[in-house]
Amino acid sequence: MNPNIKMPFKRYEIGKVFRNGPVKTGRSREFIQCDVDIVGVKSMMAEAELMIMAKDIYKMLELDIFISFNNRKLLSGIIKSIGISEELEGTVILSLDKLEKIGEEGVKSELESKGLTNENISKLFSIIMMKEEKLLERLRNNPPNELIRQGLKELDELIYYVEASNIKDICRFSPCLARGLEIYTGTVFEIFLADGSISSSLSGGGRYDKIIGAFLNNGGEYPAVGITFGLDVIHLALEHKNIERNMPAAQVYIIPLDTDSLSLNLATRLRRQGIPTDIEMNKRKLRKSLEYAGKQGIPFVIIVGEDEVKRGKVRIKNMKDGFETEIDLSKLELFFK
Repeated sequence: MNPNIKMPFKRYEIGKVFRNGPVKTGRSREFIQCDVDIVGVKSMMAEAELMIMAKDIYKMLELDIFISFNNRKLLSGIIKSIGISEELEGTVILSLDKLEKIGEEGVKSELESKGLTNENISKLFSIIMMKEEKLLERLRNNPPNELIRQGLKELDELIYYVEASNIKDICRFSPCLARGLEIYTGTVFEIFLADGSISSSLSGGGRYDKIIGAFLNNGGEYPAVGITFGLDVIHLALEHKNIERNMPAAQVYIIPLDTDSLSLNLATRLRRQGIPTDIEMNKRKLRKSLEYAGKQGIPFVIIVGEDEVKRGKVRIKNMKDGFETEIDLSKLELFFK
């Protein structure tokens, strides 16, 4: 609705969300979600950018993942090609999306209960259970309808960018992946732990080219693609691997010994150089201040005493090994960098 936003528009949001459905390990009713969206880009380069970003984030978190991806147009085209009615298409997609969770027989049973004939179910599974490369080759050689043609075009473009970006090794084409939401119009993808220790996805996303225009109802087109990171399930994955993430907020703790104003100036100097710094403000004794820094896990303490300051120096204590050294006040930033 904001006419001043220039396209493409990239944004992120972190907040609390809620959902219905079953609760299990890695899946809660209330959770924190981290969303990243790109609006105004038709190219599959936008999807590739989000997938590259996801790989880099999980590498930083030391979590081994893989990315499953598909195209909703391709899946819808396959369903239409075997004569399943348009009214049933949405519910069929929802059932197929459960293939990894409830297995082939479970999905077939669910489709039968939804009114699909055994012939349609057999035709559908004869296609979707083919080897991925063989399926794509068959569809490329003889695409049965326009939806499949469009889906293949978008999928091939995405695969091109995936290969060019050197993330092919963690990407898997999954012809049944749909993501349950009906907003998706093209690419869909989900991210899972490589070792399968948590079955729920850590992240997911896709292209939703029609939803913004539908909300605005102004006849405009707003191509969009997004990805979401489930903060709670990521935290659970880190706990499973026993990866410590309790980094102290401050890397340096300044203890003034009757040198409050100078110490505050030193803290400001360090902060402006990007060095996270805290300062003792309660005039506690040196021992108590050191105990506090130790409990907080702060690696370095600067002791700013009057005698040292007169000589243009401060004392620095390494809290890990207890080693102390004196350095010139003028070289403080350089020491920590």
